[in-house]
Amino acid sequence: MKILYYAALALGFLISPARAELKIDVNGAMREPMPIAFPQMSGSGDALSYGERIREVTIADLERSGLFSIIPEDSYIQSFNSINELPRFTDWKAINAAALVQAAVSETGTGSLRVEFRLWDIYSEEQMKGQSFTTTKENWRRVAHVIADAIYERLTGEKGYFDTRIVYISESGPATRRIKRLAIMDQDGENHKFLTNGASMALTPRFSPNLQKITYLSYAGSTPKVYMLDIETGEQKLVGEFEGMTFAPVFSPDSSKLLLSYAKGSTTDIYELDLKTNKSKQLTSGTSINTSPSYSPDGKQIVFNSDRGGNQQLYVMDADGSNVHRISYGQGRYATPVWSPRGDYIAFTKMYGGQFYIGVMYPDGSGERLITSGYLVEAPVWAPNGRVLMYFRQDKGTSRSNAPVKLYTIDLTGYNERMIVTPADASDPAWSPLLP
Repeated sequence: MKILYYAALALGFLISPARAELKIDVNGAMREPMPIAFPQMSGSGDALSYGERIREVTIADLERSGLFSIIPEDSYIQSFNSINELPRFTDWKAINAAALVQAAVSETGTGSLRVEFRLWDIYSEEQMKGQSFTTTKENWRRVAHVIADAIYERLTGEKGYFDTRIVYISESGPATRRIKRLAIMDQDGENHKFLTNGASMALTPRFSPNLQKITYLSYAGSTPKVYMLDIETGEQKLVGEFEGMTFAPVFSPDSSKLLLSYAKGSTTDIYELDLKTNKSKQLTSGTSINTSPSYSPDGKQIVFNSDRGGNQQLYVMDADGSNVHRISYGQGRYATPVWSPRGDYIAFTKMYGGQFYIGVMYPDGSGERLITSGYLVEAPVWAPNGRVLMYFRQDKGTSRSNAPVKLYTIDLTGYNERMIVTPADASDPAWSPLLP
């Protein structure tokens, strides 16, 4: 997909007195979503039908973030026949719009789509961003996600997360014969497909930062092992040459190494596997269970959970296994830690008082904050911009075996919890980086 830039601005929105700059403060207290006007696209014929679908998906992305509210179209005073028409800002101020998205779509001589949008600051009466895209008609949905990311970034100063994919475990069948298949979809639940056939149970998938591969746990044989799956070719191979059970795989930030847990006897230790040489290095030792490792974004540290202190807590060590120190000291047990892509937080699952919680803390263990809870909430993962978390939730039913298991997202502040619709039950999500 070819992307051309036209122009270059940037919870609650504000206007700076110095420049009258429109901006959402994502680090502040949550206020009302920013009101945005997004009229129908300009265009004609078959191209316009694609344009309307692009507009609908872009709007859905922005509203799902919880930061934006699209003003109903029947209140618009001005309509556009061309993207070259200038907005009448008084008309948009009259309906309390803070920003305006003006867009057009046309068909090129080769049958591709050309999509253009402009983002306007209604207060300052200035264009904040302009962009155009030329792509195949089959790629229309991705164009919508890219536009949503561009608007999100300009109005928040943070990278978006809409042009991404989710890999997860799709669950079906009775509790005694549960089928767990590896599945992949866009972050909004569309373009869904299965990656494994369900003949062998799959668990805990994780993306490679280069997007081409997924690592996950599979019960393909009598002993669970870590496998690597190439998303593009479908080729699958065993990772490492460990005699016993391996699980909890995760890539290094540069995709050259893999962390995994290796169970031997009554102990479980964390190993680092060099994917080029296939040589492994043991990072933890002793008589405890050490698992769920996660690299810091710079690859210099690893967070993991261990029962070495008597119960399950979070620890951080240097990437070579040295300088191990405990960071969690609250009541209850801690599990599944994962470092934010920004490096500022560690998310985790907490079990205390018969409840499960998803929480975050600073890498030194301070500032612990629980952002959601339930009968079972588990396995948080970060969106690539470090502002949103995804996890799976099971509410209490007549029995645990018949209660649905679903994926949810929630803002880092604990606001805007939303369910992601999947064809069947869903668990163990992993969030890709932004697509290239």
